Amino acid sequence: MPELGIFGWIIIGLIAGAIAGALVPGRQRYGCIGTMLVGIIGGLLGGFLWENVLGMGEASGWLGAIVVATLGSLIVIFLLRSLGGNRD
Repeated sequence: MPELGIFGWIIIGLIAGAIAGALVPGRQRYGCIGTMLVGIIGGLLGGFLWENVLGMGEASGWLGAIVVATLGSLIVIFLLRSLGGNRD
């Protein structure tokens, strides 16, 4: 993952969380802070899985970071739903 600093990770978290929320059917009621946290946690999870489990190299640039964070965010949203975090 690229060196982005805290501001960069917040921006990527917002973008990834919003994209993942739009891709998952149903309505997510996390709010702006929750979406950002889902995106940041998803980025950490996605980055870990991408590099350590799949054995891929670092994601390159902002676009690569957003893609990996979005994939991780999708996993986080599905985990939250399975734990009863979203009842539609």
